Amino acid sequence: MYVGRVVTWSGSAPPAFVRLAGHPVRWRILSELARSDRRVRELVGLVGQPQNLVSYHLGRLRAGRLVAARRSTFDARDAYYHLDLTNCADALAAAGQALHPGLRLAPVPAAAPVDGCRVLFLCTGNSARSPVAEALLRQRAASVEVASAGSHPKPLHPNTVRVLRTYGIELAGRPPRHVSGYEGQRFDYVITLCDRVREVCPEFPGRAEQLHWSIPDPAAGGTGQDTYPAFEQMAAELETRIGFLLATIGAGTGAGIDRGGVMFEPARGTPACS
Repeated sequence: MYVGRVVTWSGSAPPAFVRLAGHPVRWRILSELARSDRRVRELVGLVGQPQNLVSYHLGRLRAGRLVAARRSTFDARDAYYHLDLTNCADALAAAGQALHPGLRLAPVPAAAPVDGCRVLFLCTGNSARSPVAEALLRQRAASVEVASAGSHPKPLHPNTVRVLRTYGIELAGRPPRHVSGYEGQRFDYVITLCDRVREVCPEFPGRAEQLHWSIPDPAAGGTGQDTYPAFEQMAAELETRIGFLLATIGAGTGAGIDRGGVMFEPARGTPACS
């Protein structure tokens, strides 16, 4: 028997992120939500656990602010769960530093241009969410080919133009586009931003990764000036999600994106852009 000096751990309890994410079922749920927003019944199939168990672990993750939920705009009886990306990044960084100061996550180099990567954003009207996502991604990564469209296009909302101007982007006069104009084209990522359009999203050829970001329609709560704060929230969330999307794209090509000092690996099976 080995006999030596016994070292007793006198530190505090493990950080919340370690306690929450360390459970195998919760880690699997987080991994699935890292790819796409999901409903409970979808997570049940993907995780391979009973619904009551999945719901229990989702409740724990929501209480720990690693996961959030929104009522579906397609079926109000349903809800979409998504990662709180900013809170996950902060919690992961804090967990490393709690173990040792030298494990503080440092910024990683910006990714090299991703030539040839094609991304399509879809929503219902192509008047708010999808054109904002298209414009923000184009601003962040000019080498990524990006487009947007709607299942029932309508003119660009004035608050879309207004909120994009705060990012230094001018979009006034842009005509709406119908999703049928892109059918048959190949994309690396097809991202639905609306619960309704997810239900009617066409299949695209090739190896398109179809993702869903459940983002509320900012124009649904009123008209004109009253809805502008919702447009600001929508644009801020898209800016955050697009940053993490670029990290996924960059990691798929062997590079990384600086997202506040955190390097995120793509989920298994996530395609690298060609």
